[in-house]
Amino acid sequence: MKKRKVAIVGAGASGIFCAIFCAKNGADVVVYEQNTKPAKKILVSGNGRCNISNKNLNLNDYFGEKPSFVSYALEQFGFHQFEKFCEKIGLLLNTLEDGRAYPLSNEAKSVAKIFEDYAHSLGVVFHNDTKITTIKPLLEDNDAVVVATGSRAAEHLGGNDDGELFAKEFEHSIVPAYPSLVQLHLNSKIAKKMSGTKLNAEVTLLVNAKKESSVIGDLLFTNYGISGFAVLDISQSASEALLNYQAVDVSINLVPTFTMQKLSQHISSLAEKEPMLTLLNILMGLIPIKIVHALLEELNISHNLKGQEIHIKLAKKIANKMLNWKFEVSDTHGFRHAEVSGGGVNTSEIDEKTMMSKKKKNLYFTGEVLDVVGKRGGYNFAFAWASAYLAARDITKS
Repeated sequence: MKKRKVAIVGAGASGIFCAIFCAKNGADVVVYEQNTKPAKKILVSGNGRCNISNKNLNLNDYFGEKPSFVSYALEQFGFHQFEKFCEKIGLLLNTLEDGRAYPLSNEAKSVAKIFEDYAHSLGVVFHNDTKITTIKPLLEDNDAVVVATGSRAAEHLGGNDDGELFAKEFEHSIVPAYPSLVQLHLNSKIAKKMSGTKLNAEVTLLVNAKKESSVIGDLLFTNYGISGFAVLDISQSASEALLNYQAVDVSINLVPTFTMQKLSQHISSLAEKEPMLTLLNILMGLIPIKIVHALLEELNISHNLKGQEIHIKLAKKIANKMLNWKFEVSDTHGFRHAEVSGGGVNTSEIDEKTMMSKKKKNLYFTGEVLDVVGKRGGYNFAFAWASAYLAARDITKS
């Protein structure tokens, strides 16, 4: 029987994974990669550790115009199927209590190397440094073509909108792209004065003055705004709201372990017991000094104010600002700094059971090029593996 010829554009997570399963099932596979080597985004993922998947995959962890699109893929090739495959090729996983999975080696390089070497062992041919500008000739020369080009996220690693342009060649509609898992810009001169300070805070996202979500985690003030895991976790909704010209704000709770009553009482009680302590002395036991200075500047209160001058009303005013400091979000830090991207090829035009285009036979789309974006924690990789598996299964079913 004649082997099926398969061309895959993009050697990222979904591209290399699709190539492996196509080759395992007997196809001749050629992968075209614009970078000098495959799997560049895998290499930098998880700060070089590679948060490769998540044990607790759930529909609620994905976003897009049609979030339910991911359901079938995750049912067919969820975490346990992925873990089993990895074990077969010697890639052991370390799954944390919160569900996040990493390679046991704790090294993204191991993941990239194992996948690439395994693909080579199956006969997959890689053409690196090869930029594809149209896929029509590939469709003429192959039995199937897979677009696994990723999104515009991480532009310095080759992120672009090539996949969207390929889709448009066959009249696919595109959901406007936006950066996700990305830092946020604040419209605030005061925020810049706190640049470089980091703390565990509660960050609440407000869209049109209504609470959208709230996350407790790392928060880092920067010269452009805010970063840290808590910020990345709310960034999808923030970025989408900005794209739709909605009013976006964040409310920051600098000391989430305190209630309003407990915090104001702590400030006034310490001031009463130690009347010669300055307000700066009292507050820097709670939050970083740089933040204390900025906070008091915002409130127009002297940091040299003595404890004996601090009354309960003032203590409540300070506590309220510490627990609910509101900033206007003006922008995201852009596609270059985004880990992933929302938007992409409209999933209503893709068969959710095969990843094949409903507009062009034998044309498939996998991974981040589609209008699917997951939360931080291995969810985007999980969809990349699952969508690649479905495409390969359909391509080689005959």
